[in-house]
Amino acid sequence: MSAPSVTSFYPVICSEHLPESLEFYTTLFGFEKTFASDWYVSLRRPEPPFYELALLDASHPTMPAAYRRPAQGLLLNLEVDDVDAEHARLVDRAGLTPVLPLRSEDFGQRHFIVADPDGVLVDIITPIEPAPEFAAAFAAAEGADAPDDGAADRT
Repeated sequence: MSAPSVTSFYPVICSEHLPESLEFYTTLFGFEKTFASDWYVSLRRPEPPFYELALLDASHPTMPAAYRRPAQGLLLNLEVDDVDAEHARLVDRAGLTPVLPLRSEDFGQRHFIVADPDGVLVDIITPIEPAPEFAAAFAAAEGADAPDDGAADRT
C-alpha cells in the first residue's frame, strides 16, 4: 500500500481558552490569522517556511463528543537561531514562566519549555553539538536513512 499524496500537514490544538491561545501564538510567536471564527482559527507564519497551526474550541460539535477536551501531552518544538535571546524575550521581558528552565542537554539541544494557556508545551530549542555518545547515535541514524542511489551496484 502506498502513502497518500500529502498537500498539507499541521496540528490543530483543542482549546478551552481560544482567545488567550490566539493571543499567545500571534503575539509571542509571530503567527498570523488566515481564518477566524468563534470556534476555529487557522494561523500561519508569514515568511517562508510557512508553518501552520490551528486552534479549535474543544467543546465544538465538530469534535466527537468523547474527545471534546483540551489537548494533553502535546509538545510543540520550535527551533530558533538563538535560544538565549528568545529566553530573554519570552521569560525576562514578556513574563512567561518556564516549566523547564533554560539548559543545555547532552543530546544536542539548548532549550527551555513554556506552556500555552491550555497547557500545551512549547519547547524553544537551538541545536548544539551533542555529547560524543549522542553524536554516534546521530551518525548511525543518518547512515541508516541515506537514500540508496544504486552506487553499491556499480562496479
